[in-house]
Amino acid sequence: MTVQAMTRAKTADDRAGARCAGTGTGPVLARAFRILEAFDADHPAMTLSELARRSDLPTSTVHRMLGELIGWGALERGEDGRYRIGLRLWEVGALAPRGQGLRESALPFMEDMSQITRENVQLAVREGDELVFVERIAGTGAVPVLTRVGGRFALTVTGGGLVLLAHASLDVQEKVLAGPFHRFTRRTVTDAHTLRRMLAAVRRDGYSVSDRQVTMDALSVAAPVYGPGDEVAAAVSLVVRHGSRSAHELAPLVCASARAISRALTRPGRTAS
Repeated sequence: MTVQAMTRAKTADDRAGARCAGTGTGPVLARAFRILEAFDADHPAMTLSELARRSDLPTSTVHRMLGELIGWGALERGEDGRYRIGLRLWEVGALAPRGQGLRESALPFMEDMSQITRENVQLAVREGDELVFVERIAGTGAVPVLTRVGGRFALTVTGGGLVLLAHASLDVQEKVLAGPFHRFTRRTVTDAHTLRRMLAAVRRDGYSVSDRQVTMDALSVAAPVYGPGDEVAAAVSLVVRHGSRSAHELAPLVCASARAISRALTRPGRTAS
């Protein structure tokens, strides 16, 4: 083969490779994830142009991929022409073992606590340097909250987050305490030194208190849920209207519920992950 022929062959191979790189599994999945990540609590339904803008992808690319995502059930298109997360995606997400095992063990005790108090009861796990809510029961007439199942929150502002951060590794604590901190209300703690004292109190007392850190009308008390190996697997919290009950009054109930969930979670044959 001549040098010219070899050069032409290599050029053809490079072009074929470039075409494959644009349609290979990796890039396609990356674009699909960017489309799905465009949805959040503030953007639960979007038009094609809105999806393209929020995912930072060409409109033609988003339009082409929407057919695949809808066909699989990851997305749905409403009568208004807007796209929403599909039920199939929720069904798959519900199978996540960490959330599923926790929910099964925790729900009976969360329901008991909700019936006793008529307040909001929440269950959360730590994912990196954030908190993820895996279950929530809204009490009758309870104070409105900003949290939702599947929603993420900063570890430093919620009762559950403070519990999870207090029992996280030193590396995680230092990363979170290095900031930055988002201020939700004038009561939101944004001082690292104060937060260190709060985390030490959580480890000492066995529960946390978040007083009007997220909204000015809510008080949260949370306690750790232990999984196999005596490691903190989750945090259960009770959120009440500020001024209706004291943290000192709520702590025994929350701690007792957390211990009950821990026992259920560590029964033989039961695991958090």
